[in-house]
Amino acid sequence: MDFPGYQLPEALRLLQQTVRRIVQEEIVPLEREMDPEAIDLDPDHWHRLAAMTRAAGLWAPAAPKEYGGGGLGMFAYTVLMEEMAQHRNGLYNPAYGIFGRYPPNVCYEGTPEQIEKYVIPTIREGKRVFFAVSEPSGGSDPAGAIQARAVRDGDHWILNGTKTWISGALQAEWGIVFVRTDPTKGRQGVSCFFVERDTPGLSVRPIPVIRPYYPAELVFQDCVVPHRNLLGKEGEGLEMALRLLTKNRFPYAAANIGVAVAALRMAIAYAKQRVTFGQPLSSRQAIQWMLADSEVEIRAARWLTWEGAWKVDRGEEHRHEASIAKLYSSEVLGRVVDRAVQIHGGYGVAKELPLERWYREARVRRIGEGPSEVQRMVIARNLLRDRVSL
Repeated sequence: MDFPGYQLPEALRLLQQTVRRIVQEEIVPLEREMDPEAIDLDPDHWHRLAAMTRAAGLWAPAAPKEYGGGGLGMFAYTVLMEEMAQHRNGLYNPAYGIFGRYPPNVCYEGTPEQIEKYVIPTIREGKRVFFAVSEPSGGSDPAGAIQARAVRDGDHWILNGTKTWISGALQAEWGIVFVRTDPTKGRQGVSCFFVERDTPGLSVRPIPVIRPYYPAELVFQDCVVPHRNLLGKEGEGLEMALRLLTKNRFPYAAANIGVAVAALRMAIAYAKQRVTFGQPLSSRQAIQWMLADSEVEIRAARWLTWEGAWKVDRGEEHRHEASIAKLYSSEVLGRVVDRAVQIHGGYGVAKELPLERWYREARVRRIGEGPSEVQRMVIARNLLRDRVSL
């Protein structure tokens, strides 16, 4: 049987080119005039560009069609996310949300009332949302680390505890919070709730870190949440958290790849025009090998990410592939950006270029969404338990 090899479908290729053009022609020029540490576009620019993507049919392409999105699967979304991330602020706010924003994917399992109140307005208006799993006791082991409690009181739940390292909570209007509702049931004792930022008893403070996009600490002190805000059934929260974290790793990996691509592109251009000792940098074998290693690793990371995204779209088990994609892409990103900084010399750490910001942010990517060590542990466990075929 002849098989000519995989190629992107024509429709997806055209979408990819359109996203690339908008990012490179609209966002990148704006960033040259912005503060290097900026985390958002000016509202006027955001509304102008969001109107452009809406008119082009590119608004919320990965959200379900019934909720106002484009209905793209995980693979197509990773292809587009790689393009959306190729700018200064691409790792933590890809394309500044001008292509729309999404609620956590498990929110689609909510009741019709929850969908109407939280999901649809978020997609329609591009609102920010957070999800809160990690606590001071840990984040990579939600089954054991979740200590925040919720106790039922009639038609309400009373939440107490602390969540930490929560991305997006400073900007979001609402989020989903995973808490322990039955301390006697272990993995079956965790539940999930919709919680609005202005709910009495919830306080939010920023945690300054090496990247300009700060995570937050959430403290719940007798925070009252209606029972109707329970997402799914009581005791189903842990499995929801694992599904959420697993699927998130594919667009997360795609953003890593996108920024690595942008850094390599800059390194190639600079090596070709920078002359030292009478010769361009590109003629030096040491530089050539840096570029070659970066190209090989980017291609490998892309195919590893695509393989897992295809499994998501086919409805197959994909946790093993999610760990592989997250692990490899985040470590490749760090190496590629480091080489690009080295090739640029002093300019590599100058704020007029995005490399120094990517360098700082890339270090965080080996921790966020599950650190490299945990991903290696998961991969090894799957191999040793014969959960995957080689």
